[in-house]
Amino acid sequence: MIQLAPHTYATFCKGMSLPTLSTVFAEAGHPVTAGGRSAGWTWVTHDARSEPPSESDGFSVSDLASYVTGFRYEDRADLAEPLETVFLASTPACACEHGQNYMVPHCEAHPFQFVHSRGGFQETYFNLGDRRESRRMGDLLVRELLDAGIVGRDTPAYETDPGFNAGGRLTLRIIADHFGLPSPPLLV
Repeated sequence: MIQLAPHTYATFCKGMSLPTLSTVFAEAGHPVTAGGRSAGWTWVTHDARSEPPSESDGFSVSDLASYVTGFRYEDRADLAEPLETVFLASTPACACEHGQNYMVPHCEAHPFQFVHSRGGFQETYFNLGDRRESRRMGDLLVRELLDAGIVGRDTPAYETDPGFNAGGRLTLRIIADHFGLPSPPLLV
């Protein structure tokens, strides 16, 4: 199965080179722990345990992963691809009382585990595993999630297999396949 290392934030970006994306995060107080470019995606990672929830410019790593696709950074795009990001977090889903509602922001320590952004806006976001994908914003990936029995009215795998989609690994595979995300930093 595919997974992201524990306590990791990973941002995959189309439209920016590795030096540019690394600089954007460093300028916002989030120096990257690793990075690379593969399969048309530039990617950077952060250790979620060392990231303070609130930064000097007010942007968390997950917020910046979305904002980098917007007008504030469009002049820094240096590759032919349109600006687009996929943010993944291997941190626990928010357990705060409002963390179950997808339209209410989570606490800063628990960002959504999957966020797809274009034009500076989060187009689709949700948490992974334990049926949390059904509480999502956006329609992207809904067909793949339905076909896999992760969301929808008929999800018998959850009743017959208690470990079905444990930790959202099947969902992560669907996300990686849909976007063609490179294996580093994803562990195969």
